[in-house]
Amino acid sequence: MNGDRLSHGLWEASAPLAPKTQPLTQRITVDVAIIGGGYTGSSAALHLAEGGASAAVLEAFDIGFGASGRNVGLVNAGMWVMPSVLLGELGKSHGQRLLGILGNGPSIVFDLIARHGIECEAVHNGTLHCAAGKRGVAEIAERARQWLELGAPVEVLDAQRTLELTGTRAYPASLLDRRAGTVQPLAYVRGLADAALRAGARIHTQTRVTAAERVGSQWQLVTSSGGMVSARWVIVATDAYTGSDGLWPGIQAEQVRLPYFNFATAPLPRASAESILPERQGAWDTRQVLSSFRLDAAGRLVFGSVGALRGMGREIHHDWARRALARIFPQLKDVPFEHEWYGTIGMTSNALPRFHELDHNVVSFNGFNGRGIAPGTVFGRELAKLVLGAVRRDDLPLPVTQVAPTLWRNAKALGYEAGARAFHLVDARI
Repeated sequence: MNGDRLSHGLWEASAPLAPKTQPLTQRITVDVAIIGGGYTGSSAALHLAEGGASAAVLEAFDIGFGASGRNVGLVNAGMWVMPSVLLGELGKSHGQRLLGILGNGPSIVFDLIARHGIECEAVHNGTLHCAAGKRGVAEIAERARQWLELGAPVEVLDAQRTLELTGTRAYPASLLDRRAGTVQPLAYVRGLADAALRAGARIHTQTRVTAAERVGSQWQLVTSSGGMVSARWVIVATDAYTGSDGLWPGIQAEQVRLPYFNFATAPLPRASAESILPERQGAWDTRQVLSSFRLDAAGRLVFGSVGALRGMGREIHHDWARRALARIFPQLKDVPFEHEWYGTIGMTSNALPRFHELDHNVVSFNGFNGRGIAPGTVFGRELAKLVLGAVRRDDLPLPVTQVAPTLWRNAKALGYEAGARAFHLVDARI
């Protein structure tokens, strides 16, 4: 995408073509202007159009250019933090509301895929959180206990069952979450955008918003492509890819940028493809510098971890991936990588998303912390409901909060990148 083979890798190579869109070059008036064409923006546009409102998505690059087109493709329930931590941060009312809506998030995603016929390699067979060592076993046991108390269909699997579902003896236990699944992430966001267009929304790519001014009850948005949008509401759906020198830069200032890369093998030999993740769950482990792995529809293994494929990091992470993959799946030690890519995860100080009113009738959900597919889809729908008057602000799953910049944000981001390089330089050598 944009001529960069390291930006979207396998997903760009294997996704159906994006729906045809054009830059905005004229003046238009809509009910809602949506800045950003990822999961949140495309979902908001779809649900607004289905609700009878006119909406225009303004995307600076292409549909799914940001995290929506670069991630692993795990459609998980909830957030990274455990339910008890979430409740402690948000309180009972909002905490229970967020746990409920995000616990059901994967079902919302897969229902949309089925309803709109989105071709995105969707597999709704759950995900596996794999325990690394005794500490990992204790972690997934506690996570399971908390989710089971909330009625979630999760189960701790012993070493033998984990071996059967992963194809590796590397993990002594795992947590199976049957709510979850996998998608081809770029294909999914392109399908969401196509559904929004068919429902009556407008989508303009290569259309960066360069200025915004409130005139009476309307917002006037000027774009780099020579267009202008007049709208009563503005939804800002740029999250970790919000420009630091653009409009509402505080969104980026409250997030620490965490790089994450993926390598994809050539399609696996038949015997390996049948023994590794035979039920096609996506998986990740409990290590602090975690690893994730899954299969795509063609039988390629997608293997990823924290780090950026630039400078010396590219060689370090590549060499680590070869060693680590051979340790986890010895039968794959000679299978080459065909694709490599990386992107950015936005991490908030408490690892939870935020709801902001950035100005009058300017709203945004941000900070998905590596859980963008289901939360982005759900929050886009919730923003559409808010604009349509179907819910009040007090009914949303998050309270309104002020943008709060994270101290030492750039230093922390550099620390993540350097720390991942140092870890991968020495890891998996025995």
